[in-house]
Formats: sequence, C-alpha cells, structure tokens
Amino acid sequence: MWCLSGVSAHAAPKADANMKQIGKILIACGLAILAVLFIGWWQVDGPGAASVPGKRSLPLTEMDFELTNQNGEAVGPKTLIGQPSLVFFGFTYCPDVCPTTLSDISAWLDEIGPDAEALNTILISVDPDRDTVEVMAEYVSYFHPQIQGWTGSDVQVASAAAGFRAVYEKVMREDGDYTMNHTAGVFLFDATGRFVTTIDYHEPREFAVPKIRRAMQSQDERAET
Repeated sequence: MWCLSGVSAHAAPKADANMKQIGKILIACGLAILAVLFIGWWQVDGPGAASVPGKRSLPLTEMDFELTNQNGEAVGPKTLIGQPSLVFFGFTYCPDVCPTTLSDISAWLDEIGPDAEALNTILISVDPDRDTVEVMAEYVSYFHPQIQGWTGSDVQVASAAAGFRAVYEKVMREDGDYTMNHTAGVFLFDATGRFVTTIDYHEPREFAVPKIRRAMQSQDERAET
C-alpha cells in the first residue's frame, strides 16, 4: 500500500505536467489552423482581396461574353437563362478555397436532391493560361456531376468577370510561380437571369440551401402563372 501511494504521489505531478504540455501543443495547433484560415480569408474574401465595393452582379440578360465549357462547347449568359444558376469563379490550382467551395456546392446539390438537375452550376476559371478545356473537364469530374467548368482566353474571362462584378488578380510567389486572388462568393440567379444574392465563402449549409430553394421556387411560381 505504501509503495502504491508513493508512486501515485510522484506520478501525479508528472501526469499534470504532461497534460499541460499536451494542452499547450493543442492550443498551438489550434492557433496555427486559425492563422491559416485567417490568411486565406484575408487574401480571398477579406480586406486583402481585390474588390469592387458597392457593385452587384448584372442580370445575365445584360451580360455579353463567350466561354467554352468542359465539353468544348461555346457557352455564355444565354446558356444560363431558363434555369436558376449558381456561378463561382476559381481555378484548378487553387489550394483551398476553390476545392472547399466546390465541395460545399456538391453538398448543397446532394441535399436538394433530384431537383438539383434544374440548376446550372458553373465554375468559371480565372486562370485561363493553365485551365484549358481538358484541365477543367478533369477537375470538375472530382465534384458533383452537375458542376460544369467554363474557361476561355484572358480577354473572354475578363469580360465574363466584369458582368458578374467578380474580381481577380495574379499574385507572384517567391518561388517564381503564381497564384490567383479572386472573389470567393457564389453568385445565385433565378431562371430569368435576375441576380438574387451571393452565397458567401463558408456560409453554413442551413443558410445556403434555403437561398437556392427560394430561387428555384420563384421559377416554379412563374411557371404556374
């Protein structure tokens, strides 16, 4: 009994020290993760991102651009009119924001179910130098089958972005390569091409999905009248 109690008496401080050390490590890891998330937000959706203050997307009916989808077909704003649309600007070399957003969109579409087939869901590349038609075709295949990938020349992409009031810029890295800063929200339009709202980066599903359903419902209501 004495030996056991003696071991416990000596072991307790060591256990406390170990727990404190583990706690410090967990706090440090948590702070590191928060720092990475903050930097991503700052560069893409926060003050560090390029922006066009106070400007909303034009209606699709007022846009004029032509791009190419992942199947090599010519597409543009008229392609989207007639069905509600989700449009997101990104690029295939994007390390975090784009795959995260496309995964979120895939989850929204899964929750909506078969009705999601009535949605145009589009990724427009802001990096046409690397995002060829073939590259876009492979990239979107990793996500929900409803998602299309559109690309084009620098001039064509700039024209499309101007209509959506989306912004992007090339940022050189220390290693000589580059990345892209860009608008991270998802643009939502109803079937007439009217801009409805933006779904923000990392917006919870319980808020995003009802926004989409309302845009789809407005289409159903017009069909009934």
